[in-house]
Amino acid sequence: MTSAVTTEPVVLDAVQLASDPELEVRFAETAHQILADLVSAGAALGWVEAPSRDEVAGLLGHVVSAVQAGDAALRAAYLDRQLVGFGYWLRYVRPTHRPHADLEKVAVAAAAHGRGVGRALTVGLIADARDAGIEVLTLDARGDNTNALHLYRSLSFTEYGRLPDFVAVGEHRYDKVFYMLDFRRQD
Repeated sequence: MTSAVTTEPVVLDAVQLASDPELEVRFAETAHQILADLVSAGAALGWVEAPSRDEVAGLLGHVVSAVQAGDAALRAAYLDRQLVGFGYWLRYVRPTHRPHADLEKVAVAAAAHGRGVGRALTVGLIADARDAGIEVLTLDARGDNTNALHLYRSLSFTEYGRLPDFVAVGEHRYDKVFYMLDFRRQD
């Protein structure tokens, strides 16, 4: 008898992830591998060279601490119990900016592209932001990341700014595009 392969990603929040010790113990290592592979292939994730394991572990530790303080959300996507993507947002720390958060990262393993993982992660993070009372969720993306930009527009994010040729990767220059999802206008 063959086992069925999951076609839809299973998206867990930070609490659900922590409640499964088997998944939690592998999370940081697999998240590092996803980021390293994507960045090495030229993905627009904020690094020119693949981040180290320690850098990713420190980043995830910061995010988990912020989640515990109510200042962030973390989502992890699995296909057949294999981590294939993750994303998070962080609340702005300035007192005047506290009702707002920045969708910092959504990373999906190359093998899972086109499977709805990025959409599922982003939808979950949007729901988390609403539940946390976030008024405006912002993000920025590299201008050549057309798939991500299309995804964000399809989820009602609107462009509110662009810095032409702002991102430098070697000799290449890309626009930095700013998007926002204003929950105040949707209520």
